Amino acid sequence: MPSMGTLYLVRHGQASFGADDYDVLSALGQQQARRLGEYFKSKGLNFEASMTGTLNRQQQTHTGIAQGLGSSLQALRWPGLNEYDSHAVIAAIHPEPLPTPNTPELYKHHFRLLRDGLTQWMAGVVSPRGMPSYPDFVKGVSNALDHVRTHYTGNVLLVSSGGPIATAVGHVLGTTPEATIELNMRIRNAAVTEMLFSPRRHMLLTFNTLPHLDSPEHASWITYA
Repeated sequence: MPSMGTLYLVRHGQASFGADDYDVLSALGQQQARRLGEYFKSKGLNFEASMTGTLNRQQQTHTGIAQGLGSSLQALRWPGLNEYDSHAVIAAIHPEPLPTPNTPELYKHHFRLLRDGLTQWMAGVVSPRGMPSYPDFVKGVSNALDHVRTHYTGNVLLVSSGGPIATAVGHVLGTTPEATIELNMRIRNAAVTEMLFSPRRHMLLTFNTLPHLDSPEHASWITYA
């Protein structure tokens, strides 16, 4: 049996939900990223290559992981790993401006609308402004997976967001769009999803794990947005 590589898909650390610019890691998000790098280092993990999207929160997470690793790891920037535009998705079905989601009720309302908008975008019912079609979004993610399995044989780090990571898992498992949305909504900040890969295919090994935060002193570091 040929040896297999391992792809580590990491969601970005906590971003600035509800702020004017979401696309910036919070102080906790930076800590989550560095802590993950320290964990990888403690396991003796070395990466043959790494990839990120072009969003700030993804690149800042990659930088934090590299700091924790004590590595000068340089990432290949891959626009197909960028997150969908949640504001555009919501605006496609709810054109009126929404209040800042700063209460539990408004937070739930925001994610109900997001889920509804994602369902309609995936079905081709709506075309959110400035966004690709859903088949093109999936292709951007699947092309990144194809690049990994055709170019590498060792450990590969991929830092992205909940949407692309859920899409990657859905693509490998053959899930429905509805199941992909449910996966997306569950992925925690700086969570690790592992896939084994050969030149021919990817296989899911773990999903949405936080081994680097698995101690009492890090319990308050577990976040979703």
